[in-house]
Amino acid sequence: MLDLEEAKQRLFQHLRREIKDERVLQAMARVPREVFVPSSSRYLAYEDIPLSIDMGQTISQPFIVALMTEALELTGMDRVLEIGTGSGYQAAILAQMAWWVVTVERHQKLADAARKLLAELGYTNIEVHLAEKTIGWRKGAPYQAIIVTAGAPKVPQELLDQLAEGGRLLIPIGSRYEQELIKIVRRKGELLSQDLGPCRWVPLIGEGAWSEEW
Repeated sequence: MLDLEEAKQRLFQHLRREIKDERVLQAMARVPREVFVPSSSRYLAYEDIPLSIDMGQTISQPFIVALMTEALELTGMDRVLEIGTGSGYQAAILAQMAWWVVTVERHQKLADAARKLLAELGYTNIEVHLAEKTIGWRKGAPYQAIIVTAGAPKVPQELLDQLAEGGRLLIPIGSRYEQELIKIVRRKGELLSQDLGPCRWVPLIGEGAWSEEW
């Protein structure tokens, strides 16, 4: 545990060089990343790297988590949609900075495990759903912030339709193997786009994205 605590301190010293929103860093510091990764990887929990979880998925690199969370510009009153629950780590961070978090996961095993873990950790403002064929969760729309933790070939219209006026959408766009992290803001009926840099994610599967895995 001492080694983990030292690694955690080193990680946050590193993140503070790039991440300026202290609220993001404080939220991340309150989330025990080690419980969201397989037990065999816990000694790596506070390294700034992605780690494999179940079902061929990953828990994202802490820097990318911090960058995306900061870019969402959460106010504490936002309703947030996350596409790709994974282990639930990102949802736990979002829940500390938003009013409500809706997160969807296409793997039943991951969705069930994340729902159980988040409840055990005391989160009461997160709802976890098994993803439907259509991307997103229209029943809870509109959302002030949408974060997609998988790469898509284009921005799905379904997600734009679920974005509120003034809302922010973060999504990796590109090939199955590498993408650019794109931020889209809906402002007075217009969609303003910003490229936040290169990234690599597992593919987003569903209507409006990739149709199948290989």
